[in-house]
Amino acid sequence: MHDVTIIGGGPTGMMLASELRLHDVSVLVFERDAEPTRLVRSLGLHARSIEILDQRGLLERFLEHGTAYPGVGRFAGIDKPQPADLDTAHGYILGIPQPITDRLLAERAAELGADIRRGIEAVAFTQEEDGVTIELADGTRVRSRWMVGCDGGRSLVRRALGVGFPGEAATTEWLLGEIEITAPADEVAAISDEVRKTHRGFGIGPTPDGHFRAVVPAASVSEDRTVPPALDEFRSQIRAFAGTDFGAHSPISLTRFTDATRLADRYRVGRVFLAGDAAHVHPPLGGQGLNLGIQDAFNLGWKLAAEIRGWAASGLLDTYFAERHPVAADVLTLTRAQSVLIDAAPGPQAVRRLFAELMDFDDVNRFLAERLASIGIRYDLGSNNPLVGRRLRDMPLAEGRLYERMRDGRWLLLDQTSGLSVDGWPRIIHRIADVGEHLGQEAVLLRPDGHVAWVGEDQVGLERALEEWIRPGR
Repeated sequence: MHDVTIIGGGPTGMMLASELRLHDVSVLVFERDAEPTRLVRSLGLHARSIEILDQRGLLERFLEHGTAYPGVGRFAGIDKPQPADLDTAHGYILGIPQPITDRLLAERAAELGADIRRGIEAVAFTQEEDGVTIELADGTRVRSRWMVGCDGGRSLVRRALGVGFPGEAATTEWLLGEIEITAPADEVAAISDEVRKTHRGFGIGPTPDGHFRAVVPAASVSEDRTVPPALDEFRSQIRAFAGTDFGAHSPISLTRFTDATRLADRYRVGRVFLAGDAAHVHPPLGGQGLNLGIQDAFNLGWKLAAEIRGWAASGLLDTYFAERHPVAADVLTLTRAQSVLIDAAPGPQAVRRLFAELMDFDDVNRFLAERLASIGIRYDLGSNNPLVGRRLRDMPLAEGRLYERMRDGRWLLLDQTSGLSVDGWPRIIHRIADVGEHLGQEAVLLRPDGHVAWVGEDQVGLERALEEWIRPGR
């Protein structure tokens, strides 16, 4: 029997598998598709996801296959300078198509020992006191101590659990494709710029590998979004907005997406969790979806591993929902607002002009930039200290740098007092005394996901903080 079975082998599932394997948790991943998809549903990674890759030693792999674009994103496509001195060492967007992200994360999970099985569909499951029994499409059954549904917006796991998924149904659909074209690049750019003056939902431009990527509103919302658009439909919609289809041909991928916006009202039922699109769906404006799923996995992984390995304090697993549900709700607010601001109607365009003026104030621009990049997140850990609950940015230490010391997913105590001890938790927490001059605090306790659990300088306070997360005596 495996410790954890993950249903869905996309980026959320593979990130979670890797996090669990860091703690020697046995992981089985079932992915329905026999081969990795070529569909490009996501185009890049934001600053917080880039930080996560750096914290686990994966960033160099991704940089080799992506393109770093200055800035952390444009709210509703409003072009403003990036605020100075953002709280990150990675103030850029990493442009990288989702199939490459999927492949790199899957390779990492396999390297760490996750059992990944493709072309296998889970069709049902039942929970018992000590585990979950999963039924596969071929009739076989598999037992697991825990299960996580990372199986997308139409999640079988969520529906089988009876978890509510309130929100709004789709009212708008877009078509997204990677294609070849015959029109000259300068002509494409000129026409696209002109169309986007009145239709922000349209765009076409070159990809790093020499193709073109185009997005265009669909004629209507399709009954079944899983059926990809035909090339003729795609070309017809491009002509409807641009007056030409640019000689589009030889599609590499074609897909649909909508503005459906929903958020699960629970992330856990018994021994089964939800993560990624299984827990939340929203318009792709701002490129939040894949990033949100990776960050869900990063939050859940160490907590579920702690429960399995026996060192989790009571209630630790409940903090996954308490911390990540408000973050997803915030992302839904952000994407709903941007959906309004790209509407070509006079009212939304008036609001857009007002927003553009407000963003000339640095505080407003910074606030929106931090939300797009997910670097302004602060989990409510019950402390008045503004640093507690936030993730700590990368910084130089006396030797190396902080994120290099986080590769194994352990807790870190950054201690400049020379008087603190973590001897009671030798396998769980690593104490670093060679902090250097950039910390700005006497001592900081970091969770495995890089968020600050405690700031102080006394042993009693440290031990109280540890006992909130770690079972005493471990």
